[in-house]
Amino acid sequence: MQLLAWIGATLAAQRGFLFPWAPVCLGLGIGVYFQIPTEPSLAVLWAVGLGALLCGIAAWRVPEIGRPAVLALGLVAVGFAVAGARAHRVAGPVLDWRYYGPVEGRIVGIDRSASDALRLTLDRVVLARVAPQKTPHRVRVALHGAQDFIKPEPHMTVVLTGHLAPPSGPVEPGGFDFQRHAWFQGIGAIGYTRTPVLVLAPAPERMSLFGLRMRLSRAIRAALGAETGALAAAVTTGDRSGIAQSTLEALRASNLAHLLAISGLHMGLLVGVVWGGLRYGMALHTWSALYLPTKKIAAVLALVAATGYFLLSGGNVATERAYVMAAVALVAVIVDRRAISLRAVATAAMLVLLLRPEAMLGPGFQMSFAATTALVAVFELLRKSGPLRMPRYVRPVFAVAVSSLVAGLATAPIGAAHFNTVSHYGLAANLLAVPIMGTVVVPAAVVAACLAPFGLEAVGLVPMGIGLDAILAVARGVAGLEGAVGHVPRPPVAVLPGLALGFLWLILWQGGARIGGLAVVLGAVLLWVGAERPVALIADTGGLVGVMTGDKRALSKPRGAGFVARNWLENDGDGADQADAAARWRAIDIPGQRKAQIGSTELWHVFGKRAVAAFGACPEGGIVVLSHETEAALACDVWTPKRLRDTGSVALYAGRDGIKRITAREVSGRRMWNTAAFRP
Repeated sequence: MQLLAWIGATLAAQRGFLFPWAPVCLGLGIGVYFQIPTEPSLAVLWAVGLGALLCGIAAWRVPEIGRPAVLALGLVAVGFAVAGARAHRVAGPVLDWRYYGPVEGRIVGIDRSASDALRLTLDRVVLARVAPQKTPHRVRVALHGAQDFIKPEPHMTVVLTGHLAPPSGPVEPGGFDFQRHAWFQGIGAIGYTRTPVLVLAPAPERMSLFGLRMRLSRAIRAALGAETGALAAAVTTGDRSGIAQSTLEALRASNLAHLLAISGLHMGLLVGVVWGGLRYGMALHTWSALYLPTKKIAAVLALVAATGYFLLSGGNVATERAYVMAAVALVAVIVDRRAISLRAVATAAMLVLLLRPEAMLGPGFQMSFAATTALVAVFELLRKSGPLRMPRYVRPVFAVAVSSLVAGLATAPIGAAHFNTVSHYGLAANLLAVPIMGTVVVPAAVVAACLAPFGLEAVGLVPMGIGLDAILAVARGVAGLEGAVGHVPRPPVAVLPGLALGFLWLILWQGGARIGGLAVVLGAVLLWVGAERPVALIADTGGLVGVMTGDKRALSKPRGAGFVARNWLENDGDGADQADAAARWRAIDIPGQRKAQIGSTELWHVFGKRAVAAFGACPEGGIVVLSHETEAALACDVWTPKRLRDTGSVALYAGRDGIKRITAREVSGRRMWNTAAFRP
């Protein structure tokens, strides 16, 4: 009873401050769904949903002392059920074999791959000798070779001869799960073509939002030139297909890549420019200023502008998050509530999680809400401390500096965990570039949009281009500095949830107990620092092996499986390229074979059909990885492509009891996106 009394007194002290914990509980349920090892049945999802409903009903009948706990449990159940329902709603066929042949489909997405090739996303897919019920709803194809026969247009029906394969699993156990990512995008196969893409049916004459976006993108690129125009198109329409890989690398190295994503910064700047301009304009008119609710009118029109920007930009997940947050703030203005508060951030987070629960796992959601929550908390603290004692002309500079510092510190661990890099001069780059984006690029884009119907868009596009050129100059200048980018190893899976919980406790909890959040953060940091990397990694195709030699990983091949090699090295916190990492492996004089010693165990990688066919001697107690199947009876632990297709990639750890093996399937579990038996 004393424990219950203490819990009741503690929660009573938090009255009025518990609502921001609602998305935390919702996210906890979503996290549980994605972490369980086996796909729950529909009956389980219905039962959890019913449990959430019962918690909602019970919350009105239990004593007030227990109401927050019951509601919290109900929100956890809602998160679990919503995530499961979303996974079933997006379900579609996934190709489970390698396909080569004709591919027909309608273009619904145009972007660029990591290898700088133009890439098409197709729906209404038709594959030769594949039944419609087994054909993926969407496929994504990278275009290699000469592709001068057509210019891809939105909703154009094309045909090509392509190589398709199922979306690949994590490159190492616990790594980024592209199979899951593709499942929620509706993509059931990925591949490439080296032959020309041909038009089967032209784009329809009726203009769609996608078609309008691409038409505006081409017009902007034509007006501003290739590089500047590509940046302008990305900022205004979300089309990144014209941005070169070298430009993206410079922006990432300087921590300015977020300026390309239509996210909270762009939506906030747009809403601020429209809302401030309209309110100031109405204030100049005496009758409007005296008799009209100018603040609310400006908020309504700013919401209209934000909605148009959201639709025009393609409405991807990042833009959706930004739009929801902006809409919540503007609606708060309309109904006479505080526009910027932790309650508004919590409302936006709940809406996004209910619409796209899978977004919680991505860096975009995490960085966006981490930055927003930290900024709101810091500026509320500054507001409570009283007016700033500094000259008025210094306050904007102070606000930009504080915003960049707070947002940078809040998102740095998330970016480092997902991308394994740290931009050492990112704060300086943002202090230079963000004001240009806010004072030049976004206002100029608004002017261009307003004048475009009169053919005067150049009035806005020219200064917009100048501002983007300045931002690009900052990016390249900072990226070119010595030591601009640092590399960090991938953290254990518990680190990011620990950091999030610790910082949220520090921000949301009221009273001296909030200091406990620092202990949780410290524990997560120590877990990250002490993280152990695998002594060996095996690709899920058997085509590449990586072994730790000292504190660096040696790769078995200088070419091939480049995506896997790059991710392994990045996860090690190693900035080397594949060729340099392959040079670390001491070669033996047998073509197609590599040997390494892991403790008392020999590890062999045999690659190439001839080398696999010739390999017959298997070391006792050793581990052999083959890039092709073999008919030889080998007595050791043999990993063939067939075996690896079921287990996924493999990580080896050296322990006192010998080599410990962990497979990607053991970590990811058997879920709809990686196991055909669980799909509807």
